[in-house]
Amino acid sequence: MAFRRPTQPTGAVGFIERLAEQRIQEAQRKGEFDDLAGKGKPLELEDYSQLPEDLRMAYHVLKNAHVLPPEAELMKDIRILEDLLKHVEDEGERKSLAKSIQWKMIRLDMLKRRSMNLASVRNYSHKIIAKLTRR
Repeated sequence: MAFRRPTQPTGAVGFIERLAEQRIQEAQRKGEFDDLAGKGKPLELEDYSQLPEDLRMAYHVLKNAHVLPPEAELMKDIRILEDLLKHVEDEGERKSLAKSIQWKMIRLDMLKRRSMNLASVRNYSHKIIAKLTRR
């Protein structure tokens, strides 16, 4: 006897899918999708083909949540503070901004030193594979 997938989802998943479909159709009837931003324009899809398949969803979620790696966040903060520093005239505020930039640069340098470079990661992974394949 071959296993056949049901044509209609059953249980909680089926209920949720039916409920979602009902709400979408109701919103369409009310015209709630008529004035959406970007209507009639092509979708801008991200190309995640260079990422490993198991990381694509996580990368997409983090990107949509505007979450950056700590190093990128620090670089962004430094750039913003440097731009702000160009426009501040008060000497006390300038010193405070310069000190903030300096601390962020030190933190960035520490993060960069802590992280392993690609060559180290490859070397380490080769050692692990060699150890696991030895009998």
